[in-house]
Amino acid sequence: MHSHRPNRRQVLLAGSAALGAAALGTSGLASAAGAGASRIREPFQLGIASGDPLPDGVVLWTRLAPEPLSEDGFGGMPDQIVPVQWQVAADERFSKIVAEGTEQAERASAHSVHAEVSGLQPGAEYFYRFRAGDELSPVGRTKTAPAPGASPEKFSFAFASCQNYPAGLYTAYQHMAEEDLDLVAFLGDYIYESGGTSAIGRAHVPAHEIMNLADYRTRLGQYKTDEHLQAAHAAFPWAVVFDDHEVENNWAGDISQPDTEPDQDPAVFRQRRAQAFQAYYEHMPLRRAQRPDGPDIRIHRRLTFGDLVDVHLLDTRQYRDDQEVPPEQVDDPERTILGAEQRKWLLDNLSGSTARWNVLAQQVFFSRRDFTEGDEDSFSDDAWDNYPAERNRIRDQLANVSNPVVITGDVHANYAADIKADFEDPDSATVGVELVGTSISSGGNGSDQNAGDAVQLKENPHIKFINRQRGYVRNTLTRDAWTADFRVVDQVTTPGPDISDRATFTIRNGEPGLIEG
Repeated sequence: MHSHRPNRRQVLLAGSAALGAAALGTSGLASAAGAGASRIREPFQLGIASGDPLPDGVVLWTRLAPEPLSEDGFGGMPDQIVPVQWQVAADERFSKIVAEGTEQAERASAHSVHAEVSGLQPGAEYFYRFRAGDELSPVGRTKTAPAPGASPEKFSFAFASCQNYPAGLYTAYQHMAEEDLDLVAFLGDYIYESGGTSAIGRAHVPAHEIMNLADYRTRLGQYKTDEHLQAAHAAFPWAVVFDDHEVENNWAGDISQPDTEPDQDPAVFRQRRAQAFQAYYEHMPLRRAQRPDGPDIRIHRRLTFGDLVDVHLLDTRQYRDDQEVPPEQVDDPERTILGAEQRKWLLDNLSGSTARWNVLAQQVFFSRRDFTEGDEDSFSDDAWDNYPAERNRIRDQLANVSNPVVITGDVHANYAADIKADFEDPDSATVGVELVGTSISSGGNGSDQNAGDAVQLKENPHIKFINRQRGYVRNTLTRDAWTADFRVVDQVTTPGPDISDRATFTIRNGEPGLIEG
C-alpha cells in the first residue's frame, strides 16, 4: 500500500490556508501590522517569489495588488506606506523560524517588496511567507547556494523564456512546478509589449501597445496573475534576465525598433526604457544591486554554486550596437552585443573560474545559423551572427574554460548545438555546447519541426537537434556529466496536456560536445 504525499505545488499553494491566521498570531508577524494595512483585502494576487540565491541568503519578492489590472498601474492600492512582514522557516509549517523582518511597501515602487535575507545556512531548503495587515500570502519554497568552495555532487535547474500571454496557456509551468529543482533561469521575454486580442480568451491588458509606467505595471501584473507561473515562482528561486519585449521588440541600446512612434527620438526611447525597467524591477525577485537608475540597469551578474557550476547571466540588449546595419559592416571588429565593460567582466570571470561547469545564460542564438541552402548564406540580425568578431572572442575564451555551456532563449524553438572553434569548418574542434530552449507559449501550439529545419540541419552540421513544441529544458549536473532534457507539451491552447521528454542530450566532463540519449 502506498501512502499519499502531497506534491510541492499542493503544499505551497495550500500553505496559507493550512497555517491560518491563528498560527501567525503567535509567531511575531502580527505585531508590526499597521492599521491601514489591515483594511487591504486579498493583496497577494500576484503571488510571491524568491531569487538570486547566495550561500547565506536569497531575495524574497511580492507586490501588494488587490486589483492587479487597474489602469493607473497601482494595483488598487491606496496612497500609503504599508508594512509588509516576512518570515523564513526551516519547515513548511513554520515551527522553526530562522529569519524575519518588515519591509515598507510604498506607492512610488507600486507597493512591491524586495527583502534581501541573509544569515541562512548554505545549500539548505527554506520556506517563506509574507503578511500585510490581516492578510497572509501563500507559502514559497526556496534554497540557498552551496558554501564557497563546497563540492556538491548534483545541481538541477530548468531554463525557460518567451511567455506571450495571449498566445497560449502556461501549461509548461504547471509541470515545472512539480520538478525537483535548485533554480529556474528565465532568459527573457517575460512579457510582450504589443496590444491585440487572443483566440483563447487571454487578451492583453491594456489592449494597446504599452508605452508608459502605468501600462508596464499593469501588463506585468496581468502576466503574474497566472496560477501556473505563480506556482513555478513559489516552488524555486529564479534568476531572471530580460530580452527585448520587456521594453520593445528588437530594441538595441538607445535605438528603438524602426517605426513611426515618438520613441524614434533616442531621448524619448530612453524615457520609455526607464519606465519599462522600473516596472520590471518592481515585479522581479532582484536585489538592490539590480535596481535601475533611470534608463540604466545592471542585469549582468554571476551566481556560483560551490565548485560545481558558475552561472553568468548576460545582457545582450542594453549595450548592443545597432543591429540594422549594411552587410559590409557586420564584420567590423568593434561591433558589440555585450558592450566593452560587460565583455571585460565576462572574460575576466571566465579566465578566473574554477567551477566544473561554466554557464553563459543569455538571450539570443550564439552559434552560427545559416538559413539558406547552398553557397549563399543568410543569418538573423537579432543574434550573435550579427556580431561575429565579438562572438569569436568569447568562443576563443570558452575553449580555455572547463565545460562551457551556453543556454539561450528567444527563438521559440529547441536547439542543441556544438560550439565549434571554426563554424566554417565542421571538422574543427568542439569547444562547448549551446542549448536553446523553446518558448513557454509564444508562437502558439508549435510543431515538431517546420519546413525550413531540414535546411538548417544540413547547412549547420554543428546543430544536432531542432524542435518547435512548447516547454522548457531541465538540466541535471553532476561532477561527471550534464544531462539536458527537452521537456515539451503537445499544445498550449487548451488546458491539461501531459509533458514528455522530446530529446535528451548528455555532455561529459572534459569532453566538449553533445551525446544524444
